[in-house]
Amino acid sequence: MLKLNPQRSLLYLFILVSIILVTSSSKPTKLIQSCLLQNHVMNFTVFQYSDNQTSEYYKLLNFSIQNLRFTEPTYPKPIAIVIPETKEQLVGTILCCRQGPWTIRIRCGGHSYEGLSSIASDRSSFVIVDLMNLNRVSVDLVSETAWVEGGTTLGEVYHAIAMSSVSHGFSAGSCPTVGSGGHIAGGGFGLLSRKYGLAADNVVDALLVDANGRLLDKEAMGEDAFWAIRGGGGGVWGVVYAWKLRLVSVPPIVTCFVISRPGSRDQVANLVHKWQLVSPLLPDDFYLSAFVGAGLPDAKGIGISVTFKGFYLGTKTSGVSILKEVFPELGIVQEDCNEMNWIESIVFFSDMDNGSSIPDLKDRYYHRKDYFKAKSDYVRVPIPLRVIRVALEILEKEPKGYVILDPYGGKMSKISSDSIPFPHREGNLFTIQYLVSWKEEDNGKSDEFINWIRGFYDFMSPYVAKGPRTAYNNYLDLDLGVMDSMSTDGVEMARAWGEKYFLHNYDRLVRAKTFLDPNNVFNNQQGIPPRSTLSQM
Repeated sequence: MLKLNPQRSLLYLFILVSIILVTSSSKPTKLIQSCLLQNHVMNFTVFQYSDNQTSEYYKLLNFSIQNLRFTEPTYPKPIAIVIPETKEQLVGTILCCRQGPWTIRIRCGGHSYEGLSSIASDRSSFVIVDLMNLNRVSVDLVSETAWVEGGTTLGEVYHAIAMSSVSHGFSAGSCPTVGSGGHIAGGGFGLLSRKYGLAADNVVDALLVDANGRLLDKEAMGEDAFWAIRGGGGGVWGVVYAWKLRLVSVPPIVTCFVISRPGSRDQVANLVHKWQLVSPLLPDDFYLSAFVGAGLPDAKGIGISVTFKGFYLGTKTSGVSILKEVFPELGIVQEDCNEMNWIESIVFFSDMDNGSSIPDLKDRYYHRKDYFKAKSDYVRVPIPLRVIRVALEILEKEPKGYVILDPYGGKMSKISSDSIPFPHREGNLFTIQYLVSWKEEDNGKSDEFINWIRGFYDFMSPYVAKGPRTAYNNYLDLDLGVMDSMSTDGVEMARAWGEKYFLHNYDRLVRAKTFLDPNNVFNNQQGIPPRSTLSQM
């Protein structure tokens, strides 16, 4: 039996303190409003044309949109935003959404790179089901598991685990405001993944609300469905009300560091080249990533730089000794390193403001929002030094662009590529995440920034995994293709991006979708369609 923690984050009570019932001449809003009330769903807001950007509707809509590109008025807005508080309200919400021709968007933390949890295509009326109030965690140290509701952020998960145990953690990403539901649904890579695998690798059960309002556990949903929801993409299978997670062991002391190495193009290229040879082969207890760009704080406006972020499950004496042996060019010393416990390391790498503390992990609001575009690649063969030099030249031309290189190897290479839908395992050295981000004052140049990142991505084509060229589903990229509602074969159309994200697992995902959601009730512009059904956008 799932036992729930009744506490609520006070941060967002300002948007939930009252029931927002709006008189509207719009039949769709009246219809869904009436249905929700009949199902005892009380926390929702509906759109009316008199709304402005300061209305409660827009405050709630924009609260969890993390990429500011998708707050622009040109994007269609939902007819309603519903915030269920219990599994019964969640079931009622889904049944109400089925009463009309509305697309359903499931939002956990709002970090979808392409905004797919907050927007729909131009022709769709849609409803956002925001899970932010389903954020309770129940930790069981006897079984070393935790039940986590689908709207819980990673920060809330980490905080709850740490309050229960100093020797347990969970393997997932480093951004605390990311919704655990969407993160797990896409795989969930993080600092502990080389030791323990992805977040999705550590799911042992789940409770899924399907299109008919049934609440299904692992056994009831069936083997294929349980396989599919763990890494097969978010928002297309149903709504995961809760995940049962396997906790992992963490030592009393871990070592963390962030060291920057600005320099000439040749100096930085040599460091990056050596990094790609070393980082995938480090012991499983080590994670060493590289951030490369000309606009990073450590570049100081003088050119290109690389910043190495290191995490080690052990003391700094041991960690530094390992790196000095295999990566002497890094020049690391013990004074560069900080020893702390696991939950302190989460704060260290969280990108929160300086001075943030462990309780701040429960803050759902991301305070560093900007506009951005991202793309991704996997690398299976080391990139030649001459190519790295040219890539650095491209980065120097756009200071708002940078890349994040995350090492694989370790446990990631030991898990079968079809154990869950996420297939990028043995043979992958590292991922490249390409990013370009800008502030509101530069938004007039957004096309220029996006064209730059597409050009950089095109340049890298010969030097990354291919046949097909691959991508990470949690770094959604609509450049890979979107569903055309006029297509007569959605399955083959979706193969264009489905095989890039999931490789040989794509066809099994189609089978799971056809069984679980044959009418494609849960869909998005880049989802997995059922066979013999036109995708509904």
